[in-house]
Amino acid sequence: MLSYLLIIVLKIEDYMLPCPWKKTFGIDCLGCGMQRSFLLVFKGEFTSAFKMYPAVYTLLIMFSFLLLHLKFKFAKGHLILIFLFTLNISIIVISYILKFINL
Repeated sequence: MLSYLLIIVLKIEDYMLPCPWKKTFGIDCLGCGMQRSFLLVFKGEFTSAFKMYPAVYTLLIMFSFLLLHLKFKFAKGHLILIFLFTLNISIIVISYILKFINL
């Protein structure tokens, strides 16, 4: 089972989507690095994944909670999702700004 998962993860690299924003304007967009970061998480390279895209783990938590909330309809689930959406947007924007400041 694990070998099949590894094969799937390695084949996904061949089908990653290019960034149209970066191709057009030559600079990274707010989502640049997200696909590679998720791939690094699945490969077990957790530190590299965070360095590539700092919101990777909070996005995984948010999407996991979203799926659980859709299935189980938590009483305060919508408030938790709003918090997680806000947190992710903040992390993405702050890391994007810091990326250009540190260039």
